[in-house]
Order: sequence, then structure tokens, then C-alpha cells
Amino acid sequence: MAQALGEDLVQTSEGQDDSSSLGSDSELSGPGPYRQADRYGFIGGSSAEPGPGHPPADLIRQREMKWVEMTSHWEKTMSRRYKKVKMQCRKGIPSALRARCWPLLCGAHVCQKNSPGTYQELAEAPGDPQWMETISRDLHRQFPLHEMFVSPQGHGQQGLLQVLKAYTLHRPEQGYCQAQGPVAAVLLMHLPPEEAFWCLVQICEVYLPGYYGPHMEAVQLDAEVFTALLRRLLPRVHKHLQQVGVGPLLYLPEWFLCLFARSLPFPTVLRVWDAFLSEGVKVLFRVGLTLVRLALGTTEQRLACPGLLETLGALRAIPPTQLQEEVFMSQVHSVALSEHDLQREIRVQLARLPESTSGPPPRPQARLPGAQAIFEAQQLAGVRGDTRPEVPQIVVQPPEEPRPTRRKPQTRGKTFHGLLTRPRGPPLEGPSRSHRGSTSFLDTRF
Repeated sequence: MAQALGEDLVQTSEGQDDSSSLGSDSELSGPGPYRQADRYGFIGGSSAEPGPGHPPADLIRQREMKWVEMTSHWEKTMSRRYKKVKMQCRKGIPSALRARCWPLLCGAHVCQKNSPGTYQELAEAPGDPQWMETISRDLHRQFPLHEMFVSPQGHGQQGLLQVLKAYTLHRPEQGYCQAQGPVAAVLLMHLPPEEAFWCLVQICEVYLPGYYGPHMEAVQLDAEVFTALLRRLLPRVHKHLQQVGVGPLLYLPEWFLCLFARSLPFPTVLRVWDAFLSEGVKVLFRVGLTLVRLALGTTEQRLACPGLLETLGALRAIPPTQLQEEVFMSQVHSVALSEHDLQREIRVQLARLPESTSGPPPRPQARLPGAQAIFEAQQLAGVRGDTRPEVPQIVVQPPEEPRPTRRKPQTRGKTFHGLLTRPRGPPLEGPSRSHRGSTSFLDTRF
């Protein structure tokens, strides 16, 4: 397949039959609401049973036991064995343990522990009428064929309303962004509302700061970075996009802001999230580059897209067989983009931004590159079960009574009869040791 694509961004393998529940595309044209739900909760989905692309049950059990062991000693694991955590995230977190692993990876469990009762106060407080109206209008759009979000009065939509409202109260200067809806919905599929809220906080403020604010300054910077990476890694695709007038802001915000929740088959979405929470925004760039290559990587594909609309349609209509989770994620992790390369390109594009740009300047230094950096930052801040840093205390205990320095006695021409015949016992009371020592000798000068 790599030869057929013409540009070796990654090494691919043979496609497999898709057995995945799709996101928004399948929801808009899906079957009626009375069909049986698949294993992910989508009504009428095609993933009721694991397909040929899924690992066998024995392998899943082994991975579950590894994750149980790692999460049982999480601080030790992150301090000494993060490479193992990273590799296990790339293989995919078992479905039964995502509710346990996602808050640990993103540091939400520490935030929740250090702010007890905060979510309950925010959930019970009245929200801003402006944001409440906007959130209420968007609730039915979030995975309408998922069993949690079918009913407007169901626990799914009501929980989503509370989580999004709580965030607008938690960060009133940012308010609500429509792209937060699908992100919070995916979190609620796996987590209770309070844990989903703190995971949303970490995603918005630590993984992707500047994405969901009123100016979205970080999105504009990352769009320039993505264009530069396309120019370097996929030059012919970049040239085609320039010729037809398709800039990154026409397709990239939907991918990055929603974390691909509405652009990929749902099992693949979960695998992307596993890697994203482990390795940070680098994963989003790798996924985006892979999608562009799959859509426009060959000469035939580019010739079939002579204009803007055809090109955008190709980016949104990649065959599901090429998006099957195992095959797709193997290509994602093979993209030649390291964290060092990404940070270098960010610095280059940040220096090129015009000073007259409206809104606050982007702050890429506030973005932490994954779970290990978040863990180290929380440890440095002393947030390990206590709100204050744990500073080691050094206690110096002075001696009970000062003792002068003992000098070596002058032995030339002297005998030690008095010293040798002194009985052993506690020191005698009287003058200081130096004076007592001088009288205990028999002066026999020659």
C-alpha cells in the first residue's frame, strides 16, 4: 500500500473488514432507534461482537492484568516505568479499564482529590443563561444514536448539561465551545459526571490550552504548524491543497477540537484517545497527517479532486476499511514526527506570527506533552495527596552538654602509674578534665 500511495509517510499494512461503530456520519444515516445496541452503546451499530481485527480474549485478559498491576502502584509506575505505560497505551487500553486509566493518565484524579466538593457546587449552582441556552440547543446533536443520549430527559443528556455548565462556571472567561460537547460526551460514556468534568478540565487547560476560548489562538498556530509539516512530509499533497485553495482551517479544527470523535469509527476514536492522553498533542498531528495521506496520497486521488469541494469531500469520505483501528493506529505511530520536531516547528511558526494578530498571543509553553509531563508537574507542585508541597525536614539535635576537645597528653619523660591505677567509673566531680588530667600524672622528670 505504501508504494501505491507514492509518498512514504508511513508503512501501512493490508486493510481489514470494518467492524466499527461510526461516529456522526453513521448517526445521520443510521437505522431506526429500536435496533439492538452494539458493544459501545450505539443503536444499530455493527460492533455487537468483536471482529477479526480485534485481539483475542486471552490477550485482552493479559493486558487487563498488566493495567491492574500498573494502576495499583501508579506513582511508582509513572516514576520508573512510563515507557511501559506508553507502549500499553499504543496497544490500546482494555475497554473495561478505561474508566480507571483515563483519569490517571491526564491527572484528573489529583485535581478531583485536591478539590473535593467543587463539582457538586458547580453542578448545583445556576448557570449563565446565555451559555445554558446554547448548551441546551447542542445536547441532541451529540451522538444521537447512542443509547445514553437518545432521550432528552435521560441521564446522558442531563449529565452532559451539568458537566458543560460546570465548566462555564469553572472558567467563566472561556465559557462554552461547541466542540466541547462531543469531547464531554465521550468522557461520559466511560466515567461518572464528576470524573468526566475533571478530565474535561485537564484536556481544555493542560493538553489543549487556548483551543476552546473565545479567540482559539492555539488552533490558528497549530494550523500553521500542520501546514509546515505537510510541506515537509507530504510535499505533493501540500501543493495540491494550495492549488485548490483548501487551507487547514477548513478541516483541521473539526479534527483537533473534537479529538476526532466525529471523524473516525468509534473504536478507532478510543484508540486515538488512549495514545493522546499518554503522549499529548503530537498524536493529533500524526492522526491528521495520516488522514490527509489516506485521502490524497496518490496521484489518482488528487486528479479526482480538481476543486475545493471535491478535495474537502475526499478528506471526509475515507473508506472505513482504511480506518480500522489496528491498521490505522499502526500507521499513525509510524509517522516520522517526534516531540522534538513538533516543538521546533511550533517555535518557528510562533516567531512568524504577525504582531497585529487580534486576541491574546498563543502560549504553547502552557501545553504539557502528555501524561509523564503532567505527572512530573503535579509531583513538583507537591500535589500528591496533599495541597501543600511535601518538604523534607532536617532535625538537628544538639549534644546534651558541650565537651571540649581532648588533647593528646604530653608523655615525654612521664609515667602513667596514676592513670593506669585509676578505677573505671563515672568522671569525678571537680575541676575541668584538663586540670584533672594534669594532676593524675607523677612528675618524674630526668
